[in-house]
Amino acid sequence: MAGALDWVGMATAPANILIADDQRDVLEALRILLKAEGFQSQQVTSPEELLEAVKAADFDVVLIDLNYTRDTTSGSEGLDLLERLTELDSQLPVVVMTAWASVEVAVEAMRRGARDFIEKPWDNARLISILRTQIALRRALRRGERLAEENRLLRGEGDQPVFIAQAASMQPVVELIERIGPSNANVLITGENGSGKGVVAQRLHLASGRADRPMVTVNAGGLVASVFESELFGHVSGAFTDAREDRVGRFELADGGTLFLDEIANVPLDQQAKLLRVVETGELERVGSSKTRRVDVRLLSATNADLLAEVEAGRFRRDLYFRLNTVEVRIPPLAERQEDILPLAEYFLEHHFATYGRPVCGFSPAARQALLHHRWPGNVRQLSHAIERAVLMAGGDQIEAADLGLEAGGGEAGQATTASMLDELSLEEVERLLIRKALARCGGKVSDAARQLGLSRSALYRRLDKYGL
Repeated sequence: MAGALDWVGMATAPANILIADDQRDVLEALRILLKAEGFQSQQVTSPEELLEAVKAADFDVVLIDLNYTRDTTSGSEGLDLLERLTELDSQLPVVVMTAWASVEVAVEAMRRGARDFIEKPWDNARLISILRTQIALRRALRRGERLAEENRLLRGEGDQPVFIAQAASMQPVVELIERIGPSNANVLITGENGSGKGVVAQRLHLASGRADRPMVTVNAGGLVASVFESELFGHVSGAFTDAREDRVGRFELADGGTLFLDEIANVPLDQQAKLLRVVETGELERVGSSKTRRVDVRLLSATNADLLAEVEAGRFRRDLYFRLNTVEVRIPPLAERQEDILPLAEYFLEHHFATYGRPVCGFSPAARQALLHHRWPGNVRQLSHAIERAVLMAGGDQIEAADLGLEAGGGEAGQATTASMLDELSLEEVERLLIRKALARCGGKVSDAARQLGLSRSALYRRLDKYGL
């Protein structure tokens, strides 16, 4: 598991800054300043040492002096060194320092690849702000590279993607994935809304011998009865009104690979028998066709409901339940994964920073405490939304507790909203609030929440998707 978590350590580790200056008192002053700000640093006194250090280790930022002793008038030695650094790593942020108040030198340094420029004697606050911005940009770029790699992995072009599972409560999940991933067993993934069931499904697929084949995802509960068969099994031209051409269903699209049926508890009862037949026999007919087709599909299902209770209540077929649930993987809520909160927050910070391009590179101590003490009823998904909001709201280069918009009591934002507060909300914000409350009352059961709200299940799913709930 250590390899799967390497990037988490990178996300939470202190920034590592390389400083090059031929004046030892300057190096010492910078070392003390950076240490006080929580950074690691390495100091070198010559261009040769600098280049060797960059070759030997990975740095978030390089801070170099343009004025080396062999040329005290033009800064040419430092400018030449800047070009050599760019040749070694074109993405490495370099911030240059000089004792000259020379616009020409600054312009030339930027032209040769410097990310920013500061004069000696430097202003501590400005220097730290520059460094934090460049660190955030560097890490966002790395995150973008990791996302691209994960996308390649999800297409079966490499090893398994990483996911965060440092908490002790997640170790049974990790062990189950390792044990049952290589099999063809059908797996039922359970857990609260937003807990990461889809991520676990991806891991199971990529741990299997089907990793080079497609993984097709279907929101089973979002399919109304009239389109359920067509979506899952396909149809032929003329099978019904508007069926103008043949359509391949999701089972056929996943042939040889994995089909992930999310929100399985919300499949209409009258459609469950048709699903059972395909699960049992691997045989199906497209709507409007009598030709039997065979598919080889591993089935992963997910639900936030107590599926056995649904069976006892007569809302879910017992035989289908046992077919789907060869092995159950339960994802603990985020409240039971305390050790994962900050690594997840760092992950989402880099992701949303890359999306919005805001120069936010960390959390204040108060923000970290707020993250750790919140109950997170919306789990990982809620945490992602909170970090996204904070990236947009942050006024400085760090996220403060107030930017997160969390209730002091740890509940969902808006739970204690009063009538006077509603006057300040938009129609969409009120609708989002009502949907959250209905889902909370119904234990996350979408069909029950839809009835309470006077909506069809598909209409509620559209709103859940719209609001990211």
